[in-house]
Amino acid sequence: MNRKKNIALVLLPLLMCLGIVGGVFIGRYITRRTLSAEEEKLRTILGIIKTDYVDRIDVDSLIEQSLPDLLASLDPHSAYIPASELTAVNEDLEGSFSGVGVSFQILNDTVNVLEVISGGPAEKVGILQGDRIIKADGISLTGPEMTSDSVFKTLRGKKGTKVALDIVRRTSKKPLKFDVIRGDIPVNSVDCSYMIGEGIGYLRVSKFARNTYNEFFNALEELKAKGARKFVVDLRGNSGGFMDQAIYMANEFLPAGKLIVYTKGRRPENETMAVSDGTGNFKNAELTVLMNEYSASASEIFAGAIQDNDRGLVIGRRSFGKGLVQNQTELPDSSAMRLTVARYYTPSGRSIQKEYKRGRDGRYEMDIVDRYSHGEFYNVDSVKLDKKNVFLTGNGRKVYGGGGIMPDIFVPEDTTGVTSYYINVANNGLIQKFAYNVADRYRQMLDGVRTTERLLKVLPRDNTLLENFVKFAASNGVPARWYYINQSRSLLLSQIKAMIARDVLGYNSFIELLNRDDVTVEKAVELLRDGKSPANIPAGPDEKAVKNEKGKKKKQ
Repeated sequence: MNRKKNIALVLLPLLMCLGIVGGVFIGRYITRRTLSAEEEKLRTILGIIKTDYVDRIDVDSLIEQSLPDLLASLDPHSAYIPASELTAVNEDLEGSFSGVGVSFQILNDTVNVLEVISGGPAEKVGILQGDRIIKADGISLTGPEMTSDSVFKTLRGKKGTKVALDIVRRTSKKPLKFDVIRGDIPVNSVDCSYMIGEGIGYLRVSKFARNTYNEFFNALEELKAKGARKFVVDLRGNSGGFMDQAIYMANEFLPAGKLIVYTKGRRPENETMAVSDGTGNFKNAELTVLMNEYSASASEIFAGAIQDNDRGLVIGRRSFGKGLVQNQTELPDSSAMRLTVARYYTPSGRSIQKEYKRGRDGRYEMDIVDRYSHGEFYNVDSVKLDKKNVFLTGNGRKVYGGGGIMPDIFVPEDTTGVTSYYINVANNGLIQKFAYNVADRYRQMLDGVRTTERLLKVLPRDNTLLENFVKFAASNGVPARWYYINQSRSLLLSQIKAMIARDVLGYNSFIELLNRDDVTVEKAVELLRDGKSPANIPAGPDEKAVKNEKGKKKKQ
């Protein structure tokens, strides 16, 4: 179903953010006017380099190498995209491609995994968000000479071909090795939806691509047909994408005349506003939104609209904090420039963009690591909010600007069952490998299994499954340490079963099983069952919600 909305938009360009707005022939523009002193200086310098430098220099190549640094010096999100990379960069949101299934950013001369594509080859072997790729097929992917182009050429390739990756992970002292078989990367945005409780539907949205709203609306309608009247929208790990998709999604839950987002820039065409039109089919549905430190951009626009309009509760941890708007402009040589042209503001008037300095000072890139080091993932008291940068929702609840979306209900990262043994087997991808072996061994018997509940009934008993896994791990270099294994028992069994479900039934069942022991999801369902809403939640984050969260997980 292709559902189109008529949201009141002041100026169309808001819907074109992160999209191609057309070619710009810079050379023709310059010739129409007199060059400024600085432009003349640059032309002179390039001319002298071309004629007088000791070695013969390709000036065009020199300019190409300088453009990324030029744009990166403006802000953390303006970027130059060479022609060789443009197709691959756009593919993530526009279509399908063949590769390992990660999105990355080069920071401090290292390839940092920003996102592991749901259901992709990298996710299947155990590569995680936050990993650093240091080698591919023995070729180093670190150092100042490395470019995004070289990384793309290494990671992407023909379907079915193998690439051996060396990974550095925070929880491992030694580099980890993974063999990844390149494959078609799923492009679905709503990668999981199901009934999580009586009258409660769950949806996980992994990105904001061209067709995200249509997928989202169809999933909502399917859940509604199954009896859902309340919804959990999971945006954890969603780094954003097309802004218009977030606007359309928010519109489904808001009455007419509610501000969704607005932007401010230097040029009039970048002064935009989106207001709900009242045609949403879910204006009366109860709603919770899940966020974490990797939820950014369009995810924050959706969550900000829901929170500031007191439409639902935001649950989890503080979001990334990206409040800058980029326009992508294709250049004459088929390269492109993503330039920050505006800041966006939530309905209460706050900018959630976290602090940054022009140039690369390293602090912006290290923000998530700093949050972890300061204990923010585990204790709400460690969250640093600018108490002077305070705003009010429609109902008068306090919200803060300048550092992402702070949830109404803070839920710490769950470390129940995380022991040195668990870290060892997880880092070596043994849970994924064991689950695949089980699924492959019993594939003929499991061919008739169609539901998660049926799968759980035909799997070996928990003790047998765990003992077989421990033997498998020992044969792969991780000896049994039963003191720690018993501490990690529930976590190991939960993940083993979820991985088997993924290989047998698909990604939807994988997420469904993991959610059964996810404290953030449990909190969202509990609040919906109890009828909690912004109207009966105190102003600011509910600090009581963080206490005694650990240990509440159900025992298997």
